[in-house]
Amino acid sequence: MTSAVEQNLANWKSSLLQRIPVGGLLSRNPVAYKWKGPFRAWILREAVFWRLHDLMTQSYALHERGHGLGARILLRSGFESLATLIYLNQLMQHVLEGTLNFHVFGEKTTTLLLGSRNNEDGPRSLNIVTVLEKCDKRYPGLMNLYADLSESAHPNYEGLCKGYSKIDHDEYETTFSNRWMELYGDRHLDSMTLCMEIFHHEYDEVWPELIKSLEGWIVSFDAELEATKTAPAAS
Repeated sequence: MTSAVEQNLANWKSSLLQRIPVGGLLSRNPVAYKWKGPFRAWILREAVFWRLHDLMTQSYALHERGHGLGARILLRSGFESLATLIYLNQLMQHVLEGTLNFHVFGEKTTTLLLGSRNNEDGPRSLNIVTVLEKCDKRYPGLMNLYADLSESAHPNYEGLCKGYSKIDHDEYETTFSNRWMELYGDRHLDSMTLCMEIFHHEYDEVWPELIKSLEGWIVSFDAELEATKTAPAAS
């Protein structure tokens, strides 16, 4: 029997965007897409979709084969990818509300798209925990779920002792086994479903309205943006 998660993944696979032609965006709104920030917003949205589909597909496959730890680590990465889209949407909303300078927005999209920790010549990537903390304001509990998954990913108490051993206090004996499915197997698909449902909302409902509003905003303020594009941006 096909699970809801498996069916959703199949639907996602058929929906993955194959290309974004620059000419198509310029035809959509020539004023808005002479600016790089909105263009990067499109690239980020689709790159997150591709990555999240890949991570969720592999997490589901490992879970179905009883590889609980790997499934959880991939799901953790999935929530990080989801957070990137939520944060992008928050940035666009801040521009529309007047609380974020448009040129700073452009710089932040560069960081999200090109940020790295091992390339000194490029922008330094954002701390994903900081991004998740911002996302937790929109989805309370998201940070706690991520922290729970992170405990499994690290070789600390849960990642070592709890995941692979059990103490029999009566017999004064420690036995070893792979306990990940025993500990978390019954709730993994629920966590996957939550991740996918939030992504669906942000991708299909929140982002399209925001990008449309941002395009209109840029057209309205284009002259001012042109006049300030070489000035130092204030966040």
